[in-house]
Amino acid sequence: MAAKLSFDTIILGAGAAGLMCAITAGNRGRQVLVIDHSEKIGEKIRISGGGRCNFTNIHSTPKNFLSSNKHFCVSALKRYPPHNFIDLVNRHDIAWHDKGEGQLFCDNSARDIVAMLLQECRQANVTIQGQTQITSVEKINDHFFVTTDAGTFTANALVVATGGLSIPKIGATSFGHTLAIQFGHTIIEPRPGLVPLTFSGDLLEKIKALTGLAVPAQIRFGKIAFNEALLFTHRGLSGPAILQISSYWQEGQPITINLLPGVNVFEELGKTRATKGKQQINNVLSTWLPSRLADFVCARAGITGRLADFNNKKLQKVADAVNNWQVLPQGTEGYRTAEVTLGGVDTTEISSKTMESTKVSNLYFIGEVMDVTGQLGGHNFQWAWASGHAAGQFV
Repeated sequence: MAAKLSFDTIILGAGAAGLMCAITAGNRGRQVLVIDHSEKIGEKIRISGGGRCNFTNIHSTPKNFLSSNKHFCVSALKRYPPHNFIDLVNRHDIAWHDKGEGQLFCDNSARDIVAMLLQECRQANVTIQGQTQITSVEKINDHFFVTTDAGTFTANALVVATGGLSIPKIGATSFGHTLAIQFGHTIIEPRPGLVPLTFSGDLLEKIKALTGLAVPAQIRFGKIAFNEALLFTHRGLSGPAILQISSYWQEGQPITINLLPGVNVFEELGKTRATKGKQQINNVLSTWLPSRLADFVCARAGITGRLADFNNKKLQKVADAVNNWQVLPQGTEGYRTAEVTLGGVDTTEISSKTMESTKVSNLYFIGEVMDVTGQLGGHNFQWAWASGHAAGQFV
């Protein structure tokens, strides 16, 4: 239990954004208390990136983020770019590698990042109060009062870094959104992001035979497209390409899947028909696709047999089933498996420079609790570091 009850700044949430804010403020000489209800500090960091923590992306720019207020993230990202965090990682001698596309991972373990942040907190004289349940938060005159099962703590500034609703099994709750509403803020409707898509009915039954199969693909929704791996699951579709498009997908609308980006299947089938017309169409497709997937495509198109037996119209039907597969997802797997939460505290009510509320003085919001969501590949961590650093300079 923290012996001290009064601080300059109280931060609610000991995740990536909260710890970065604490370090930045503590290094300015501020007396900082971080309160978290979880048993383990930085648990979402620890499980991220398959246990290796994709801690940033060297190519991260505002274009990699979704928000109703798309310019909000520009200032913080510009003032704390990826190389700033890389420098911190290097100072702690943490080995890392670029997995491709600028995605940086720890060589050893995500625990290295958690240990680094905790060491920085100790050096900045930050007090961390874990396994602590908050019962109420109030502002009386110029002070915030945070009542917990470990006592009531007071501070001049309060930072909400409680994250979103994703992965409730490690402690995610709606506490931050509820608190924002209490202080008069608007919430952009939250929904799961970077999440697998689910199917139902006949399509689900047919696709189950492909469970575990992964292929390179292009996934499109509207004008947005991603070229990454696609994974078939017993519930529907996953893999990086699907997780990416899920943040843009709107319920009730189809997505378009190209199972062979870069290959014009209609043209290739036509060429093969002219020279090897006796070949079975599924066998021809299996020169590009896994045989299970080739069989699935032909079954969906309702076409089986020798290439020579099919006219251009039927070849086009098969080609469309590969290059232009229109799929209507039933929904998503929800917050249980979602990596992030879309929506959150409306950023039009927050200063993009300081992260301070424009409604309540000395109240700050950082990280995932806000309506700023990064694409897959280290961008969400970069937003945590950048927004935490921004607030930490002013609290």
